[in-house]
Amino acid sequence: VQLQASGGGLVQAGGSLRLSCAASGRTSSINAIGWYRQAPGKQRELVATISSGGSTNYADSVKGRFSISRNNAKDTVYLLMNSVKPEDTAVYYCWGRVIVNIEGAGMDYWGKGTLVTVSS
Repeated sequence: VQLQASGGGLVQAGGSLRLSCAASGRTSSINAIGWYRQAPGKQRELVATISSGGSTNYADSVKGRFSISRNNAKDTVYLLMNSVKPEDTAVYYCWGRVIVNIEGAGMDYWGKGTLVTVSS
């Protein structure tokens, strides 16, 4: 599985940005997909994920502002970022998990990050 993120850039506080992550390879094996981010000097943290069944999970810090969705026909997942804040500045990484055995063990895949900078 390969993941290619795009859409990062500079945005003013209060504005919007949409990130895209295109998956390729054995995309039918992806169980969940989503976004993590890493700000300078901080650990990587979950932003939002969506399962193959459509269930979503959001970090508390982005609930109500960010929305994750997926287009299965295009093997692409999107992160719509509304009302962005300077603290949303980070490198955003696309993430995908493939279940590798009947016990449910997973293997994680990561794309190269895309930088989002929010100016105040």
